[in-house]
Amino acid sequence: MALVRVRRMAQLTLPAEVRRALNLKEGDYLETKIVEEGVLLKPVAVVERERAWQGIVHAVSQVRDLGAHPGEDNQAEEEKIAEMVKEHRRAKAKRA
Repeated sequence: MALVRVRRMAQLTLPAEVRRALNLKEGDYLETKIVEEGVLLKPVAVVERERAWQGIVHAVSQVRDLGAHPGEDNQAEEEKIAEMVKEHRRAKAKRA
């Protein structure tokens, strides 16, 4: 077990073996949590807000609304969905 000493301004230096095991580099973030046994330090990935937003915009651009099938009205679509739900429930009841 490696010891960590609290230094001036409450700074901690993690031992090299711990940094290597967690693949930590200068500037990385650690989440802290108080647990029954003490303090848990957990590495976390922090993404820049602009980069995260670009990822969301890209993901949303990939979504396509297929809509109803041509020639079918809403009632026919609802009946088809209701039948699918009934089939699912029957199959689930057989497994139970």
